[in-house]
Amino acid sequence: MNRKTLVLPAVVGLLAPVLAACGGSDSGSGGDAIVVGTTDRFTASKEAPAPLDPAYAYDVGSWNILRQTTQTLMIQPRGDGEPVPEAAQQCGFTDTGNERYSCTLRDGLKFANGDAITAEDVKFSIERALSLEADSLVFALLSTIDTIETQGDREVIFHLKTADATFPFKLSTPVAGIVNKDDYPKEKLREGFELDGSGPYTMKAEVKDGALTKAVFTKNPDYKGSLKVNNDKVEIVSFGDAEAMGEALDKGDIDLMTRAMTPDQIQKLSKATDGDVDLVEVAGLEIRYLAFNTDAPTVKDKAVRKAVAQVINRSELVSGVYGSQAEPLYSMVPAGITGHSNSFFNTYGDPSVAKAKAVLEDAGVTTPVKFTMHYTTDHYGAATKQEFEQLQKQLNDSGLFDVDIQGTPWEKFRPAELKGEYDVFGMGWFPDFPDADSFLAPFLDKDNTLNSPYANPEIINTLIPESRREADRLSAADSLTRIQDFIAIDAPMIPLWQGKQYVAARDDITGTAYALNSSSTLQLWELGRGVSG
Repeated sequence: MNRKTLVLPAVVGLLAPVLAACGGSDSGSGGDAIVVGTTDRFTASKEAPAPLDPAYAYDVGSWNILRQTTQTLMIQPRGDGEPVPEAAQQCGFTDTGNERYSCTLRDGLKFANGDAITAEDVKFSIERALSLEADSLVFALLSTIDTIETQGDREVIFHLKTADATFPFKLSTPVAGIVNKDDYPKEKLREGFELDGSGPYTMKAEVKDGALTKAVFTKNPDYKGSLKVNNDKVEIVSFGDAEAMGEALDKGDIDLMTRAMTPDQIQKLSKATDGDVDLVEVAGLEIRYLAFNTDAPTVKDKAVRKAVAQVINRSELVSGVYGSQAEPLYSMVPAGITGHSNSFFNTYGDPSVAKAKAVLEDAGVTTPVKFTMHYTTDHYGAATKQEFEQLQKQLNDSGLFDVDIQGTPWEKFRPAELKGEYDVFGMGWFPDFPDADSFLAPFLDKDNTLNSPYANPEIINTLIPESRREADRLSAADSLTRIQDFIAIDAPMIPLWQGKQYVAARDDITGTAYALNSSSTLQLWELGRGVSG
């Protein structure tokens, strides 16, 4: 099979592409394990000692480990769409106001160690995440829960503080994962890399110097859920950089690689006409944005943030760094999501140094404004440094800013950002679920994921609750648009671009069309080993 790019539409569930052709080959990693490469780093440190505890983990890499092992009541289906029951046999709102949500567990559910799973285990798991209030702030996803009750061994009832049509999606996220109270203490996080659950796989971690270097997933024979598991064993190997990961794929040491390939790697793979590696382009909802500590003296004045928004040239940034692999973004809600509005373009129009200068002059701000933009060196891909060099050049060339940039590894970057040590910093976002709420509430609601001091009472008290009352998400568009307009006016963050996502795999690996969903969930159970040709 020639090396090629397969471009899949947003709803990949409508397709059933065959990615293996005739013929035989012993290419690939050998043995029965399918080996997946990633540049995600998994470290246990003093600042973050429990990277894989569902009550703590809140980044795409850690969630992709948890989704293989820790079962949730609901799950996002193949091809996206409304969540479907997973550990649950059925779930649904039982009132007209979307404030009472009931789930019945599948009969005979067991943890991988053989212990029976009851409704009390679900209650324990979710109440534990809420009570621990980990500094990752992931617990805020469950903030609309008021109380949880159980009826018998199989029924769990959630009483919500306010209507929340997105609640089924939230029950599909790892923070709502079902854990065994014998393994996960109620009063503290479970440190290290051990994982226990009832998902499609069990996991064994290989660790060196406080970092997980390989995660070995073995099919769980006791798994009961909605997923069809197409393999017996998968390994995730963490690489220091994309180049090393690419070399491993070329040599056959790994079978597949996902995030984060470099733009150059993707371009070369897409243009190649021979070889035994396929590049699959999948619809993605990844966004990148610039965030501000709105209490920091350098950027506390809204005029400074608005001037930055007025100067940034997204088209130039995207074309210079990512090419066709990304698109300019003018809202925190990406295109393709119901409720998306180009609020930043509507507010600022095309980039203009003259308009930015006028904003600063009207506010009495002395120029050039000095600050440092921080970025992480090892979490969003190798091109992040080049991206921030471009942003620095755009701002400094305006004559209105004197900007330095500084890169820091994620294990130190994230804790520093949460402590408010950075005035201006770059972040990426992979949605918790494919809904506009997941691109707004995590940054703007109480206990926001950035620990940002920015708080808009109308957004928190009126617009977010108002949007969540609408089961028909089209009906929530007015509230969602107003939220996006507030972000553009106050500029506590500035959206930059929306990215595509890719999978590169040796041509005897099947199921790659479904290896990632639009929320960047890694679905290892979809992968199989066929034949190459």
